Amino acid sequence: MRIYDVSLPISSDLPIWPGDPELELKRIATLEADGANVSRLSCSAHTGTHVDAPYHFIAGGTTVEALPLDVLIGPAHVVALPGLRLITPESLARLDLPAATRRVLFKTDNSGLWNGPAAAAFRRDFVALAPAAAQWLVDRGIRLVGVDYLSVEPCADQEPTAYTTHHILLGAGVVIIEGLNLAEVPTGVYELICLPLKLVGADGAPARVVL
Repeated sequence: MRIYDVSLPISSDLPIWPGDPELELKRIATLEADGANVSRLSCSAHTGTHVDAPYHFIAGGTTVEALPLDVLIGPAHVVALPGLRLITPESLARLDLPAATRRVLFKTDNSGLWNGPAAAAFRRDFVALAPAAAQWLVDRGIRLVGVDYLSVEPCADQEPTAYTTHHILLGAGVVIIEGLNLAEVPTGVYELICLPLKLVGADGAPARVVL
């Protein structure tokens, strides 16, 4: 059985969402001086491969430590949507997802952005879900959505009063995984294991995600 690690390596080469704090991984004790190597990690809860909890945008919404494990673990459909700038209801309808689908991971041209010399630069032109596509997924009972860049929402739409795609998904209790790398994963159905850090009261958390 092959296991795909679809998580991004957390390092200084990782692109950061504009305005988020820079990632800092600093050695604060060493074997030579202190008898042990100890590091301090400082970053946004939405760094790299991470999970958005409803509380990210929904007042009184579920925080990350309370997300149900039966949503974070289970069968997931990896679907390919190449050549798009925006995922729409029409592009979703063409996928012909089985009615029982509850988890879907979108493999788009974004996954090709994680490799090469420009991988550390933030890209504003990433592929994302239109609000109408988010509603399409909610209406069909999807409980988890995964995308292969740092947001499920088009960058141009992310104004303080907007975030419509996030509001639709998180308002319906849909768990969002952002920052996947699906470049090496063929389309198909996999057993998803997504375990975000159990940060009490947090709106999101970095996660290790495998298929």
